[in-house]
Amino acid sequence: MFTGIVEELGRLHSQRGQRVRIAADTVIEDARLGDSIAVNGCCLTVVAQGDGWWEADVSDETERRTNLGDLAVGDPVNLERPLRLSDRLGGHLVQGHVDAVAEVLEPVPDLRVAIPDGLQRYLVEKGSVTVDGVSLTVASLDDTSFTVAVIPHTAEVTNLGRRGVGERVNLEVDVVAKYVESMLGGTPDQQHATDRSDDE
Repeated sequence: MFTGIVEELGRLHSQRGQRVRIAADTVIEDARLGDSIAVNGCCLTVVAQGDGWWEADVSDETERRTNLGDLAVGDPVNLERPLRLSDRLGGHLVQGHVDAVAEVLEPVPDLRVAIPDGLQRYLVEKGSVTVDGVSLTVASLDDTSFTVAVIPHTAEVTNLGRRGVGERVNLEVDVVAKYVESMLGGTPDQQHATDRSDDE
């Protein structure tokens, strides 16, 4: 579990097959093999580490569902260690499970992102959303996109300030919204199917 408060801006150091090496300092200070670190909001497992770097294996599934496959050597990545029970919850509860990859429509400071199919119902004004691992507040939204205000500090210490129009970002919606939906009977499509079966 994470909070969406990026601790460090690392860089992709190298890639060999599905093994990636990330240049970093802060997030590996107390890391051990098997620990989790979020990279652009995607939870990865530390499989090797050394002075100023750590490595993870990126599965085919992860490459399909995230923007990690888009990375080139030298690209900046947002890094965060998991939440400890004694930590302050500065952002919101983030699982590190990317829901979808979306296109940037307008850059910071008013970052506008397209809403992928199926995610619109989880977004509300003043609600939380994670963009490339950064916990942000939805400032406005319509049927096809949402906007988040990115302050200069966040633009500087994360990769969001470097994201241009057409680039792809990882999105994770608020997990609380998913649980509420499940408790109330599933997605609107599932509920419609249930209502129809009750009538028959």
